[in-house]
Amino acid sequence: MPPPNQLCLDLVIFLLVFSLSYLSTSAIIPKANVSLSIPSSQLVENLCNDKAIQNRRFCLKALSTPEVIAAMDTTQLGTLIMKLGAANAKATLNVYNEIIKKLGFPQALKALNCCVEAYKYAILSFEMVSSELVEDPQTSNYDVAVIGPEIANCEKELINAKVQAPRLLAGNRFMKYYVSMGYEITSTLELENPNEY
Repeated sequence: MPPPNQLCLDLVIFLLVFSLSYLSTSAIIPKANVSLSIPSSQLVENLCNDKAIQNRRFCLKALSTPEVIAAMDTTQLGTLIMKLGAANAKATLNVYNEIIKKLGFPQALKALNCCVEAYKYAILSFEMVSSELVEDPQTSNYDVAVIGPEIANCEKELINAKVQAPRLLAGNRFMKYYVSMGYEITSTLELENPNEY
């Protein structure tokens, strides 16, 4: 059994992170300006119904904005997905930074800093992919795919440090959903233009 001081430290970390994680969660939950009852575009339906999409409901909700529904082709839809993924990564990064500022325990800081780096990488990757879509969907596909392992490593570090924060876990889960949507849309672009690359 761990010494009492370790148990107290673990309890304090848990309570602090847990209480901070219940601050406004709207920053990392996708915001839809319209309800799901508004018909989505055929492009969105096709994407969200694909087997590779990890969460169809999330996909439909995240892609239910008027701007996304108005997307005329796969490239426009892909660009918008990358922008949404980058915005989500930025919002989640802000949550990590907010918690780091208020947390002073080295165990948790190492894990949280690992996640900060993962989210910085995700932001750069989504932004880069957004500009690569037209010229090189194959590279875009790879660049989106490599975000997933970074987020998985972040989760592993949080688990190892015993950081339990629902808000952070939700951000990681949503990031995985955006990665699956980004990967699928870039795969679709590759298939639509097989001879160009």
